[in-house]
Amino acid sequence: MLKRIVFLFLFFISSSLFAQSRVYVGDIESEIDLSLAPYVRRVIKEAEENNAKAVIFKINTFGGRVDAATQIKDAILNSSIPTVAFVDRRAISAGALITLSCNKIIMTPGSSVGASTVVNERGQKQSEKYQSFMRSEMRSTAEKNNRRKDIAEGMVDERIVVPGLVDSTKLITLTADEALKYGIADTVLNNLSDVPKYLKVGNAKVVEIKSNWSEDVVKFLNNPIVSSLLIMIGLVGMFIEIKTPGWGVAGTASIIALALFFGSGYIVELASATEILIFVLGVILLLLEIFVIPGFGIAGVLGIIFIIGGIFLSLLSNLPLFSFASVSGALIQLAISLVFSLLIMYLLAKYLPKTVIWNRMILSSNIASKSGYAEKKGVNTLVGKVGEAYTDLRPAGIALIKGKRIDVVTQGEYIDKGSKIKVIKTEGMNVIVEKT
Repeated sequence: MLKRIVFLFLFFISSSLFAQSRVYVGDIESEIDLSLAPYVRRVIKEAEENNAKAVIFKINTFGGRVDAATQIKDAILNSSIPTVAFVDRRAISAGALITLSCNKIIMTPGSSVGASTVVNERGQKQSEKYQSFMRSEMRSTAEKNNRRKDIAEGMVDERIVVPGLVDSTKLITLTADEALKYGIADTVLNNLSDVPKYLKVGNAKVVEIKSNWSEDVVKFLNNPIVSSLLIMIGLVGMFIEIKTPGWGVAGTASIIALALFFGSGYIVELASATEILIFVLGVILLLLEIFVIPGFGIAGVLGIIFIIGGIFLSLLSNLPLFSFASVSGALIQLAISLVFSLLIMYLLAKYLPKTVIWNRMILSSNIASKSGYAEKKGVNTLVGKVGEAYTDLRPAGIALIKGKRIDVVTQGEYIDKGSKIKVIKTEGMNVIVEKT
């Protein structure tokens, strides 16, 4: 019995020691975007759950979105285990902020860190408001890890003078040797494999964590081109579904596209529950206006405003300051999506009624005369005749013409029940009408 207890105790101790002798490695490379933040949080979480000795982030980036870098910085600062930045070649702009957030900074020979001025999509320097925010982020992050605040600020503002380093006309960008000399870097090593030995955990098992398929999908969906296409599919699909009877492929595609757009935005903390609710409320108001409330009034207008507003807010960062900095980009993306969506809707409304696809969407087959509906024999004789919409035309429906119920279709417009209509032309067995 005693031997068994001793064996279990030793097994437990050895298992604990094995779990503690792990070092996790994550990659922060290429452009920093919002899809990178969930990956970094996952790397840190797995390292914490397995009692790792440290988590090392291999950094090689020219920068990217400041709101994404801020999320990553916060995740690193909140880590319960030591964090290490291994700068392989460069950590520029937002990459410098992430580097400063780590407990240890290790650089390779020939690498550099710095140049963190906030710029817009065209590379133009932003106003003092944004520079002040970034200086504060860099200063507080450096202070947290006992590094020189003046150098951290000088990476953002060329007016910060560091004696012996640069004059007042240049941003600070440090080489590996300079970073070591001025206390930004802790050491310079040639290879990542040398880091565990430097951390005095040379026997630790190195566990490399790569992005998984779901993170790659989120990254793909949040690409501006892809997200714009999702918006267009969602809006055009809604338009087709409203204009055609029953439920079809267009409505299904619309729901899937909008779910992917808002879902991926929610994961990267662009879209919140508030933006999603605003959009859903807009859809509900628009449907009420079309199918329940006669005419088109305030409910429809509010519905359109809420739909566009929900999409727009989902393109903005939740970071208060930089939500204003990214307004222009969000407006451009939304405007492009809306313009192309409206163009497609116009073309569909104008030309789709003439196509075989549209004819398959609407009721065009003859119904027996005993059912009370007129057969479509000699429909060409109806051109120019006036009548009344017997049902709502959305755009297909039934009209009373010459005392007979006729299956008709508009050119895409919605006509209320009871409205006066006129037959403007016939196409095959289809009777095309418009409101008089």
